Amino acid sequence: MEKVLVLMHVDENGSGLPKAALEALAAGLDIAAALSGSLTIGIIGAEVQAAANLIATAGVPILAVEGADFAQPRYNSDAAAVEALCRKTEPTVVLAPSTSRFARVTAGVAHRLGGKIDTHITALNAAEGLSASRWFYRQRVEAVIQRNARPWFLLLDGGTRIPWQAATGQASPEKVPVTLSAVHTTVSGIRAPKTDEQTIRPDAGLLFVAGAGWTKKQRDGQVHAEEAEKLIVEFLRESGASLGSSKSLVEQSGENQAVLKFMTHLNQVGQTGSTPRHAKGLSTCCHGEEPHVVGWRFIHERRAVNLDPNCGWARGKADVLYVADAFRVMECLNTIVAEEKLQTA
Repeated sequence: MEKVLVLMHVDENGSGLPKAALEALAAGLDIAAALSGSLTIGIIGAEVQAAANLIATAGVPILAVEGADFAQPRYNSDAAAVEALCRKTEPTVVLAPSTSRFARVTAGVAHRLGGKIDTHITALNAAEGLSASRWFYRQRVEAVIQRNARPWFLLLDGGTRIPWQAATGQASPEKVPVTLSAVHTTVSGIRAPKTDEQTIRPDAGLLFVAGAGWTKKQRDGQVHAEEAEKLIVEFLRESGASLGSSKSLVEQSGENQAVLKFMTHLNQVGQTGSTPRHAKGLSTCCHGEEPHVVGWRFIHERRAVNLDPNCGWARGKADVLYVADAFRVMECLNTIVAEEKLQTA
């Protein structure tokens, strides 16, 4: 019988749980039920009571490692907390959301406990014993993994499962003491861009992708990069969409061509970029070639705007293709989004 431990940490506000943590809980409940095993939840944070109340109705034991030392991500303290939770519960399977905080420490903890770890897990199956699925070669090859070694740590990619949802309750988490060795790293503060300046938003409902066409000569024979920047930034600000890019656009800075100043390689989507998991995607000024479209594998609804009716998106790669000028389309779209935002305010 498998003993499953689901690890969580509080969100940046210190009172909630990340969406990825609720996805991991849903996976843990399903696997524990399918394998007739037990499930325990472990939460890490400065104060975990509010977060524990959110999942109290899951009906499973909740352990907590809390204190000022666990308020900020840090390898020393986070690894000690995860290790303490594992030694307390002695699990055979440990599930954790693939957040930067857990991705940093779980491999080290698995080594300390003599276990194994697999990352970027997209699916779990318990039909013939526990197995985990993940993608290789930029989501072109899917592998199904089984291991005899225990404990088996599995980092679950976000956006691959419906988050657990239920009414809140009153939890009574059991506190697990942790003795830290000398702490050499202290967090003096956080410097981060404003929310409306952040362009990569994994939890956004829409992915907006800009292609190199935005910085090419338009119908009047001129380049309108500044106008393109204003249209895109306004749309991102009003809609809350996440920004993606084609490879050709982010590489133009090294080719002495007009560029969009807010675009970096971190925004790149495709075979040599990221594979986001948003519900919807809108591509603009991008031809939709296969190396780019492979990054759209998990986008459920795809739409594209391109002046070329024979572009890659027209060959079955998009649900809807608008053959139109992206500049004019975005002007109208920004007006509509702004009006809807005023109506709902």
